[in-house]
Amino acid sequence: MQDSLQNIVEPLLQWYAVHKRELPWRRDREPYHVWVSEIMLQQTRIEAVRRYYERFMQALPDVASLSRIPEDDLLKLWEGLGYYSRARNLRKAAQIIMQDYNGIFPRSAQQLRKLPGIGEYTAGAVASICFDERVPAVDGNVLRVIARVTGSRENVLLPETKKAVSARLADIIPEQAGTFNEALMELGELVCSPDGTPDCTHCPLSAQCTAYRDDLTGELPVRIKSVRRRREDKTVFLLITDDGRIAIEKRTAPGLLSGMYQFPNTDGFCTDGQIAALMEQWQFVPSEIRFIRDAKHAFTHIDWYMKGYLVRGTNSGGHFLWVSPAELEQSYPLPTAFRIFL
Repeated sequence: MQDSLQNIVEPLLQWYAVHKRELPWRRDREPYHVWVSEIMLQQTRIEAVRRYYERFMQALPDVASLSRIPEDDLLKLWEGLGYYSRARNLRKAAQIIMQDYNGIFPRSAQQLRKLPGIGEYTAGAVASICFDERVPAVDGNVLRVIARVTGSRENVLLPETKKAVSARLADIIPEQAGTFNEALMELGELVCSPDGTPDCTHCPLSAQCTAYRDDLTGELPVRIKSVRRRREDKTVFLLITDDGRIAIEKRTAPGLLSGMYQFPNTDGFCTDGQIAALMEQWQFVPSEIRFIRDAKHAFTHIDWYMKGYLVRGTNSGGHFLWVSPAELEQSYPLPTAFRIFL
């Protein structure tokens, strides 16, 4: 297998020199730019990240500015990207870089892995792209390419499979380590696609690819999920006063969406009587209660099934924060799970 992998290096680099995309975070090798983009790209497609990246860089152009931003402002800036712990860890890491490294980005993957939110992949990506350290950066795209090239039937969702692929790639990484890692990721994104219909006729590795030779691209890579998803039912209320102010509250409990703002909600699907009891408890006197829609939002291991209600009326002393639509848009980070009801 090692010999076959060694043969992918030159054709891959030649292909990348011609076909690589112009992306905002590729304009230079500044580690801050690469780091932020890699964190944003976790769980998110490249095209969706572009506008968030540009907005983030305009607001926070360097590590120092990221280290100083208040958490609510950071979460508002991140709004829509999801997985908000990524943003919090970015800020924590920036604060450590300012305090422990005098604002200078660590240059090695080993040092980078010590920072919050930076795992094996991100450390390898930043260290190789920015400093040409010869370390692998193995994401889902890379796992897919290697599984197809080698014909591997190992489950790519298992940590040990990723570790084994990283070890094999570490032996073949050339001096242009960053270019090689980006080329592998780019090939997986553009050509060796995940939907079972890769563009094999335009792939620079088709001559070495076991899956192409044996018509296995629809079967590889093997992905066997072992995590059972949990369902949670919720009733969500869009409470609006006569003067147009909207009720929100901050999620204070640790865990899912901690520190974000939400519309008032309760577990389970409410009956009319339960809704009336909640309005009394919240000291909100309704003049109109109207069903908005059903909605579903998927988190990593949990699916929220939601019923949303619009309730217009008068606030008579409830504990919620009442904000104008403009304030909600500008100042309060509201997760996509709740923005659905706007």
